[in-house]
Amino acid sequence: MKRTNGTSWSWVKSIILTVPVLAGLALPGVAPDAAAASELARRASLAEQELARQILADPDFDFALKRAEVLLGSGLTAGSGYGEVWIRDLNTFLEMTLRFVDRGVIRSNLLTFFKFQGADGNIPDGFIPEAKGSVGYKYRRSELAPGLLAHKNTVETDQETSLIQAIRRYVDATGDRTILDERVGEMPVRERLLRALEYLYADRFDRAHGLIWGATTVDWGDVQPEHPWGVELDESSHRAIDVYDNAMLLIAIDDYVALTANDRSEVKRWRKAHRELRAQVRRHLWDKQRQQFVPHRYLEGSPFPADFDEASIYYHGGTAVAIEAGLLSRREIERALARMRENVRQAGASSIGLTVYPPYPDGLFKNPGMKAWSYQNGGDWCWFGGRMIQQLVRHGMIEDAYRELKPMVARVAQHGDFYEWWSRDNQPRGSAQFRGSAGVLGQAIFMLRDWAHRQSKAG
Repeated sequence: MKRTNGTSWSWVKSIILTVPVLAGLALPGVAPDAAAASELARRASLAEQELARQILADPDFDFALKRAEVLLGSGLTAGSGYGEVWIRDLNTFLEMTLRFVDRGVIRSNLLTFFKFQGADGNIPDGFIPEAKGSVGYKYRRSELAPGLLAHKNTVETDQETSLIQAIRRYVDATGDRTILDERVGEMPVRERLLRALEYLYADRFDRAHGLIWGATTVDWGDVQPEHPWGVELDESSHRAIDVYDNAMLLIAIDDYVALTANDRSEVKRWRKAHRELRAQVRRHLWDKQRQQFVPHRYLEGSPFPADFDEASIYYHGGTAVAIEAGLLSRREIERALARMRENVRQAGASSIGLTVYPPYPDGLFKNPGMKAWSYQNGGDWCWFGGRMIQQLVRHGMIEDAYRELKPMVARVAQHGDFYEWWSRDNQPRGSAQFRGSAGVLGQAIFMLRDWAHRQSKAG
């Protein structure tokens, strides 16, 4: 059943639109400039109070949070369409899940990823009970995790960074730093975290650019164009550098430094690595003229036709994660949001969760699920749109955050579930009960409500 709360922005907008006339106001005995400033502050406060009231009274938020509690309290797989626990997913719904389940459940699952860590430090994507491991992955086994299988989509370069981020989130939320000294096999977790970082610099680092690489995929996706499935590197792969992988690494380095703050040499080493990586992202991936990140910097050529203008494609998800990594200024964030809104308008889509715009044309990907406007190629994913909302809140863009979150939670209220992605005509697609969406949207709601509660107390 579709829910609405009758929210209207006319009241808030009327205040904003009348601000320019206040410059001429004057109160008795008060200088005109001071009077105008006082009136501006008063009206801004009233606008914030009204916005806070609407956020706290929004029934779609209540409905979404109740559905999220049920879903996140029922398991850790990515969704009803997945048998695996994926680290790139768990990383995004861990904080919300800790509100509803015992922390020991999360702790145990995080440690399981280390049980499958490769000798070179690499981390798998996900693990699954052996009896359910029927997908065509190249599974790995571990004596430390009998009865389970794990796999790694090698076109990606975000598994290691996702696990480091997840450990930081777990420690911050629970205060349980003992996990860092937990021994998995013969090695403590803190050493395994370091090996995961070092793997990226040993196996996925391009010295010419000073950045890490992966296969050519759409934004944050895990499907390369050269293969009918496309999740594993092979002889046909075209290695490329993108902002998503490197933004994830910047965040992971920050998290590793926070987790190892007592080790001065490690802190110094990785802060230097962070500065260098950030500078190289801005140097090689930021298109100053277009005011966007370039989709890819290729190491051995592009898989796409020479006359294809890939540089015109805007990556929504990678941009959101780049903001989280501190790669954009406030003015650049505002421009990014304006661009996302315009992309949504031109695409006829429903939210800024739109993965990319324009999508890659049909025929460029051998995987039939990657046609234009489908899946990671132009689908609308709350899983990343919700992360953009969180960044808007963190940067004080509260009205913008609320406005952009509304269509995402309205879909949950209308369909009664969290779905993996949405079509251009706003229909659910992919896996139902998609926990990544529940996690990021739920967290965004809590962040907005925290702000609203503070405003209510201040008023």
